[in-house]
Amino acid sequence: MNFASPFALCVATIIGLSLLGAPVGQAMIAGSVLYLWLKGMDMGTAAEQLLNGTYGSYLLLAIPLFILAAAFMSTGSVLERLLRFSNALVGRFPGGLAQVNVVQSIVFASMSGSALADAAGSGRLMQAMMTKNNKYTPGFAAALSAVSAVIGPILPPSIPLVLYALVSGTSIGYLFIGGVIPGLLLGAVQMALIYWLAKRRKFPVEERVPLRALPRVTLDAFPALMMPVILLGCLYSGITTPTEAAAVAAAYALLLSTVLYRDLRWRQLYEALLASARVSISIGMLIAGAMVFNYVITSENIPVTLSAALQGSDLSPLGFLLMVNLLLLVLGAFLEGSTIILVILPVLLPTAVSLGVDPVHFGVVCVLNIMIGLVTPPYGLLLFMMTKIADVSMRELLVNIVPFLLVMLLALAIVTLWPASVLWLPRLAGYTG
Repeated sequence: MNFASPFALCVATIIGLSLLGAPVGQAMIAGSVLYLWLKGMDMGTAAEQLLNGTYGSYLLLAIPLFILAAAFMSTGSVLERLLRFSNALVGRFPGGLAQVNVVQSIVFASMSGSALADAAGSGRLMQAMMTKNNKYTPGFAAALSAVSAVIGPILPPSIPLVLYALVSGTSIGYLFIGGVIPGLLLGAVQMALIYWLAKRRKFPVEERVPLRALPRVTLDAFPALMMPVILLGCLYSGITTPTEAAAVAAAYALLLSTVLYRDLRWRQLYEALLASARVSISIGMLIAGAMVFNYVITSENIPVTLSAALQGSDLSPLGFLLMVNLLLLVLGAFLEGSTIILVILPVLLPTAVSLGVDPVHFGVVCVLNIMIGLVTPPYGLLLFMMTKIADVSMRELLVNIVPFLLVMLLALAIVTLWPASVLWLPRLAGYTG
């Protein structure tokens, strides 16, 4: 490789600016503009690609709308109602509050679509609950809050899957439903590990919620639990497009918090709108930068070259998926997930398709990898977030997180080796891939 080539200097600029603290999106735009200048190309191409990629995609509107829905659902008493529901379901089992932590991440999946948002919101609340009266050590509680937070973005609505749909052209509806079984499997292996640890370490059991109280608790949480049902119902009935379904979800969340529960004040509404705008802008800049950098990658003919090289190596579809798993697990430990989806996956996707790997299966496997990367040492983003939230050392966190990583890798292996775990539900819904 020529380290003085325009492409090498472009990559060096992106890495250098990122290390200096510049947002990744802006760093990719700066590096891409440098590439165009060094190649003698029209630098206005950067603006053209940016505008075409952002304003030309109606699907992109779904991202800020899902974020807004999550912000509305995360205010007021919705969290408390869903936590009471989760506790009524599994609090009576060994490691009750730890089990609740996993179940609430599954239930809250319809509220965030983001692992970082889950950890910062309900994860912070669960950390306080689990360490109260020394029920669990801070290190174990922090590790569990981190690993349970990765479940949400695999279940619908998933912002990473929306981004994958954007770069791959795959149906967002089939991707959403394809993530259901892998997401539930991830929760199941975590809960099984908690049960085993609870027996060995004598974890406390929460006070039983009487069976006669279960209907009342369920009814109390029922409107919030209907969010994913409404979302998927709109998608698969054909009533709405994915973007319109996101708008319906945001409107439903607003009505739920203001009209039914009546606990969303004007101040909270303003803060929810402001927080949603900030997150949407940061994701939007990342997408814009990725669009421009993807043009550079295409100009260098990298996807075609890589596809030819991999096909020449006689990799089987399974061999390719195993290689992708290894690559993404390593990258996920260093890079932010959206960057991997927007920059790396478009390079790998042509090879996957040419080898006969189903794009829905490929997308869900990749997102599962990327989510596990968030809790993989040394630089998983959730690791650093939970050390600050829980005020624990990285060493204490990692000691407790390793067993969970092992069972999560087992779940990843099952999803990789058994495509039906992803494709069974989409095919029931009419998917023919």
